[in-house]
Amino acid sequence: MLLTHLGHSCLLVEAGGVRVLVDPGTFTPGFETTTGLDAVLITHQHVDHVDADRLPALLAANSGTALLAEPSTADRLAAAGVPATPLRPGDERRFDGLTVRAVGGLHARLFEEGPTVGNVGLMFSASGEPALFHPGDSYYLTPSGIDVLALPLVAPWTGGRGTIEFLRSVAPRVAVPIHDGLLVPAARQIYVGMVESYRPDSTRIADLADAGPTEVS
Repeated sequence: MLLTHLGHSCLLVEAGGVRVLVDPGTFTPGFETTTGLDAVLITHQHVDHVDADRLPALLAANSGTALLAEPSTADRLAAAGVPATPLRPGDERRFDGLTVRAVGGLHARLFEEGPTVGNVGLMFSASGEPALFHPGDSYYLTPSGIDVLALPLVAPWTGGRGTIEFLRSVAPRVAVPIHDGLLVPAARQIYVGMVESYRPDSTRIADLADAGPTEVS
């Protein structure tokens, strides 16, 4: 499996002979120049995960590419003139040798009684390759058997303790820091150091910022 961290929560996943882009949002520079995609997947409607203004340029550069989004996000995109296929919790889609399963259903709450929106976590699997989980903006689901976890570093809906508890609950072989667009470089290093210090013994932190395509196993 090759992973490229394009910025914030946007990952380019290459596995099973397929290229899939996840969460191309406003904090991710230049995502619209990515080509050769088989699918674009969107976990939820917040602009740091989907930039509706630049999405048409991405799709124009990838003719015939499937666009799948959490259902309420698909509705919003359709209203903006960008048709998307709803991706509901429990749905499974196969793109050649790569299978994607949507899980969860709700974005994390800012506080217990607060409103929330839809969110689907994405589980990727391909024969002979590691299992990857991208949770979007939610720590509600801690699936087992995950080899590679895309780990949100910081967000309004979580703090350092929540991040560490989520990492320890999933206990992947590899954790890739994402959701870092709110951090200046020095602060980002503090958060990466935090997860490095408190990770499970069996987990390796693979920081892919500015690393380009990286094989993760």
